[in-house]
Amino acid sequence: QVQLVESGGGLVQAGGSLRLSCSASERTFSTLDIAWFRQAPGKEAEFVAAITWSGANTYYADSVKGRFAISRDNAKNTVYMQMNSLKPDDTALYYCAGDPRPAGLSPSDFNSRGQGTQVTVSS
Repeated sequence: QVQLVESGGGLVQAGGSLRLSCSASERTFSTLDIAWFRQAPGKEAEFVAAITWSGANTYYADSVKGRFAISRDNAKNTVYMQMNSLKPDDTALYYCAGDPRPAGLSPSDFNSRGQGTQVTVSS
């Protein structure tokens, strides 16, 4: 497993933007597919976006397509998620998860995860 650390969350007004980061110190980070999930109070974790180890392929939930963009810089051991046009429904704890060969896009398909960063969007 890899220790993942998220940052970049905060409080923003509707329509605003945030950029989340997911980092690790281990060199193996560059071999991991990374996904972002979010979980609001009382709700199950929801897939948001994912990127393959090379950055060649990205995947998005329908609810964030056109608003969020995932990218990575393996030289910096960091994956980014740019979030634009934020809505109150985007309010949740966002966490990143990694796996060298995830079987799918559920949290249980990834063997490493971070503690998360809170995103709150006010109306």
